[in-house]
Amino acid sequence: MSDFHIDRRQVRRNFGRAARTYEQHDALQREVQNLLFERLDFYLEAPALVVDVGAGTGRGAALLKKRYAKAQVLATDLALPMLRAARQHASWLKPFQRVCAEATALPLPDHSVDVLHSNLCFQWIDDLQALFGECVRVLKPGGLLLFSTFGPDTLKELRAAWAQADQQPHVSRFLDMHDLGDAMIAAGLRDPVLDVDRYTLTYSEPRLLLKELQGLGATNADTARERGLTGKKHYRQMLDAYESMRVDGRVPATWEVVTAHAWGPATGQSRRVKGGGEIASFSVDSLRGSRRR
Repeated sequence: MSDFHIDRRQVRRNFGRAARTYEQHDALQREVQNLLFERLDFYLEAPALVVDVGAGTGRGAALLKKRYAKAQVLATDLALPMLRAARQHASWLKPFQRVCAEATALPLPDHSVDVLHSNLCFQWIDDLQALFGECVRVLKPGGLLLFSTFGPDTLKELRAAWAQADQQPHVSRFLDMHDLGDAMIAAGLRDPVLDVDRYTLTYSEPRLLLKELQGLGATNADTARERGLTGKKHYRQMLDAYESMRVDGRVPATWEVVTAHAWGPATGQSRRVKGGGEIASFSVDSLRGSRRR
């Protein structure tokens, strides 16, 4: 599906270090959260279990609990310091649970989740088959998956500036909307709908963008990244290249945001598997009574 791989341990470290500073820099994340929440209007049921994957500091989980006051809301994240920071958004009137877990290995029973939500987390997962396979596993039939992630044009200016300095991958790469849609269908998710929006944030100087990325924990976690310190010469060349992109006295940073939703498949619906072919699964109970004697 992709020619790059994400270092999950580095992702955990990056976001763990950013737990205390994340909310000083998350204006875009909040805006995307509002956009993503519009898709909840498609879900007309009263959910019993709502799960926020990659919950970070817990803003999204708190909003989900506010919307679904009678539901159990579970916030999961790979980075334990993020979940500790999320405590500030959980009140005794509107509590939510916090569990440290990976998106591809959720500690939940099969077909137990009514609403599976994730805001700007899935871009840090390179195995889409495992990711969406796990979504299908935990979603109830007819349950709602909604998520946002970054597309390939994200930080294209920073990537181009670094390309003029050296050939090392300094900026994480992200998957195209069509790759995401294909993976969702292959996993068996029903009726996926994906949209793309582009945001351009501007800064007085490139260093402020770099400081924001570090404060968010959104720094490069590509396994092919340069492990040593970047030389001052290359760093200066990157800054000079970025400076040449100024528009009206500001340097731009593009963020391509993909928002999507889909539905948990009906029991027994087939899904594609590696190597071709399809597989469908049924519970033993559903087969009882149909056996010929």
